[in-house]
Amino acid sequence: MIVAQQGRLEYEALVFAASFRHFNRDFPGRLLIAEPQPGPRWSRDPRIGNDALRALLTEAFGAEILPFESRHFGESYPYGNKIEALAALPPDRPFVFFDTDTLITGDLSQVPFDFDRPSASRRVEGTWPQIELYGPGYTATWKALYDRFGLDFDSSLDLSWPDEYWRRYLYFNAGFFYYRDAAEFGRRFTDYALSIRDDRPAELVCQSLDPWLDQVALPLVIHGLGGGRDALPEGWLDGTHSCHYRVLPLAYAREGQRAIDVLEEVTAPNRIKKVLKAYEPIKRMIYQGKGQKARALFDRENLPRREQAIRNTLKREKLWLR
Repeated sequence: MIVAQQGRLEYEALVFAASFRHFNRDFPGRLLIAEPQPGPRWSRDPRIGNDALRALLTEAFGAEILPFESRHFGESYPYGNKIEALAALPPDRPFVFFDTDTLITGDLSQVPFDFDRPSASRRVEGTWPQIELYGPGYTATWKALYDRFGLDFDSSLDLSWPDEYWRRYLYFNAGFFYYRDAAEFGRRFTDYALSIRDDRPAELVCQSLDPWLDQVALPLVIHGLGGGRDALPEGWLDGTHSCHYRVLPLAYAREGQRAIDVLEEVTAPNRIKKVLKAYEPIKRMIYQGKGQKARALFDRENLPRREQAIRNTLKREKLWLR
């Protein structure tokens, strides 16, 4: 499942679907594209607005559009789409969620998922919490959350990392996650996210939850359902079989050549190109060669340690397009 709506995400959804079917022609499951519906939490209609794009998704790539209601988040926190969309999935069936800005680069039936032990993307920087000089540290902040939901904090720790270093604590990127039952995962994800948002523990008073709320709640959900950081062997997702590029300029700047080759191959057919060119960043990065110009600025074997440094270079060269 991915989530798509009017604007950038609908075009990313088409790239995702094209790459998915390229490598998963005989996939035995379903490709579901969750679509938020109009309602009081949206100031305008959030549904996919490009009819030609919708037709490609459903007719050419066999995707099913899955409507869902925005009861808790909507426009004020669009990252909540991935939380609320789970309620629309069939219960008691394994699922894998991907962020829409993901490229599929292999046959997903080869990935050794253990759906009884959920996990999520470990391609993450230490973005949360941001420790204040006189405020609670990592241990106090995370332990307050585990205590809130009656979870065992100590068993979540990776003791190979030192105390008060962010990697010691269970933390994921929400670019993908999976479990055996979408309804159960979604209920817990919703309950935890709303509790943290609406009644945050005192230890979180100085912490920003926008846009981090989903990534704060996610490790608690995964730990509570018996999963963890080691549930999926490394190298499959965010590796040989998927690439969470997030922003096209970042993809060209730092991803491996195979991912770029896949991106340009699956977007080359005229029927896809005709639709994608309506979105200016894709038109300029893929079809007008700006992506290759961005790629030439960086040595993939010696990238800056911090993503912000890559972003700053791209912005300086007027190649930050989203």
